[in-house]
Amino acid sequence: MKSIQRDDIHLIARYSDLSENAVDQALHEQVYPKADAWHTFLRFFFLTFGLGFSVMGIVFFFAYNWEELHKFIKIGLIEGLLIMLTGVALYPKFSQQTKQIILCGCSLLVGVLFAVFGQVYQTGANAYDFFLAWTIFISIWVLITNFAPLWLFFLALINCTLILYHQQVASDWSPVLFNMGLGLLNGAALLLGILLSISAKKIHVPTYFSNIVALAAISFATIAMVTGIFEQLDWNLALCTAVVALAYYLGIRYALKQRNGFYLASLAFSIIIIFSASIIEIMEDEAAGAILVCGFVLASVTFVVHQLLKLQKPKTHGLQE
Repeated sequence: MKSIQRDDIHLIARYSDLSENAVDQALHEQVYPKADAWHTFLRFFFLTFGLGFSVMGIVFFFAYNWEELHKFIKIGLIEGLLIMLTGVALYPKFSQQTKQIILCGCSLLVGVLFAVFGQVYQTGANAYDFFLAWTIFISIWVLITNFAPLWLFFLALINCTLILYHQQVASDWSPVLFNMGLGLLNGAALLLGILLSISAKKIHVPTYFSNIVALAAISFATIAMVTGIFEQLDWNLALCTAVVALAYYLGIRYALKQRNGFYLASLAFSIIIIFSASIIEIMEDEAAGAILVCGFVLASVTFVVHQLLKLQKPKTHGLQE
């Protein structure tokens, strides 16, 4: 059964004779976090920040002492730390989440190792080579741990690799089709996460993961559309418009079904940006175009916010105040 939310308790209290003590007890039992939950949160919070600051400390250590350290010491220190952390992650008495967080730190150290190696031997590799190697060499940990933050980091590395490859090697690729491809890539990751959370009961996809990936997919789709509008790439723009329209239609249907305000707001503001870009491109008079865009944005944002507020109101099942 779905857990009881704060709004549910407030709605029941409004149309019933529950006392304030009963409402307060229900909130403490169903909504407010328990002491164990706070203890778990703080433990993982400090562990995550401790590992993050440790990795940053290692980076600054090498940056400050770069000239005084021998190349074998530079690489050996990082490899030793990487082996030590990996060994700690295999310690059987640690919880699964603790091991996953430690492997996240190991994944960050892999990037530091490649960066130090490239600086020591001056490999002259392109930036996308660095991110590609980083992505490949942590993929086994990503698959084994099945940890949402590590999957998010892995997806970010893939995006960085593709963007840098486009900038440094494949600069002749159409920017519209390239950004549309990135949008489809992130959209596919979002769709896979949704399908897994529905079909596989043991796999839980956190809301923050879905929201961040959805925001990335929508952002790339918006960039593709706006680029096509301003650069007047007719064939690429037509294909991108068809794909984006279909994806947005399916996304809005899913968001309305799930009553997900984040997806609806993100898609709505993306559509506003695309239409604003179209108005600017069509209008020959810049002053008139700016005024028209301001009015359109003001009216459309007001409408979207009003509809989102209506969507977020709990259903009263015909009860009136």
